[in-house]
Amino acid sequence: MIGDAKKLIIMTDIHITDEGEKIIGLDPLERFCLARDAALDRHSDAEAMILMGDLTHHGRVSQYERLAPALADIPMHVIKMIGNHDRREAFVEVFSDTPVTSDGHVQQIVDLSSHRIITLDTLDGPPYPQWHHAGMLGPQRLAWLKDALEGAGSRIPLVFAHHPPFDTGIIGMDYIKLKDGEDLLALLAQYPNTHLFCGHVHRTISGSLKGVAWSMLKSTCHHGPLELEKIDPTLSLDEPGSYGLALLTENGVVFHSEDVGIGSDVQSDLHSMAKH
Repeated sequence: MIGDAKKLIIMTDIHITDEGEKIIGLDPLERFCLARDAALDRHSDAEAMILMGDLTHHGRVSQYERLAPALADIPMHVIKMIGNHDRREAFVEVFSDTPVTSDGHVQQIVDLSSHRIITLDTLDGPPYPQWHHAGMLGPQRLAWLKDALEGAGSRIPLVFAHHPPFDTGIIGMDYIKLKDGEDLLALLAQYPNTHLFCGHVHRTISGSLKGVAWSMLKSTCHHGPLELEKIDPTLSLDEPGSYGLALLTENGVVFHSEDVGIGSDVQSDLHSMAKH
């Protein structure tokens, strides 16, 4: 039954800045704390909280240090990932307890009773050319993923990657997707019932491609418009932040997205139950 399902809280694109710096007038730390508190208020029984990259806006040590206290009292395992706005060296300096692979990538496996969480490091670099925001896995990280999928056994794989390996129609962001996305999709397609979670685009989107089901989350801070024509990945909106909730069922996963900071008092619409 769904009511017995284990939970994962998922957030992405937090974009913590230095104190006093804002993004389109928004304080990313304030927005993250709003989403964090809303999620924990309802789902403090979750198995883990997964932060899917772009934890900071510029990848500075000072920004990771500003984020760290906001994570300190979360009463569950916090799985931290990196994205194109992050910098691996600064991240590891502050969050030194985060697992890394033998070749230094921020990737890890967390096994639950019926599911296997697999997080990927899609940051392309070093070096980090200015304005370069596309992602890359490469042969080493893909080989690591193959081993992780092979080792899942009867567990259902849940794969988390900051960059999507496909086009979404948001043309500005499609230019900076995962560069070797076809290789990732081809690998995931070999493992039925795998679910892929992505961030990066700052919109809630879902679909399937080549037999791979995927879900994409909005940011906790600023969001992207439904812009299918302009090639501009900087376009942003002040809309409610959100968190994701994955319900881990016996045979798969059900994913919900919840906006925060808007009217949330639950009321009964008795009229909808009346006879007509």
